[in-house]
Amino acid sequence: MATEQRPDGETDWDKVSFVIRSEYRLKILDRLEDRPAIPSTISEDTEIQRTHVSRALSELREKEIIDLLVPDERKKGRIYGLTEQGSEIFQEADEMV
Repeated sequence: MATEQRPDGETDWDKVSFVIRSEYRLKILDRLEDRPAIPSTISEDTEIQRTHVSRALSELREKEIIDLLVPDERKKGRIYGLTEQGSEIFQEADEMV
């Protein structure tokens, strides 16, 4: 399976490792694999507390695994989705756990 590659052509195993180190991140990415969602929906669907969802979303966004699909200024209805690379990272991580 294709996994995100760095500019030098090497697989970015650091991001795969980052994802598999957290059950929350895995569950959130699994949910976002279906389709984009807002934090409250992710929380309900994964049964993860909203504060943990918010923190994980921030971490995943910082690593460019997910993306905010609405303007940053929006405070309610912030929709998150997997990046193309994020989907590849999740697939690799999901096969490892």
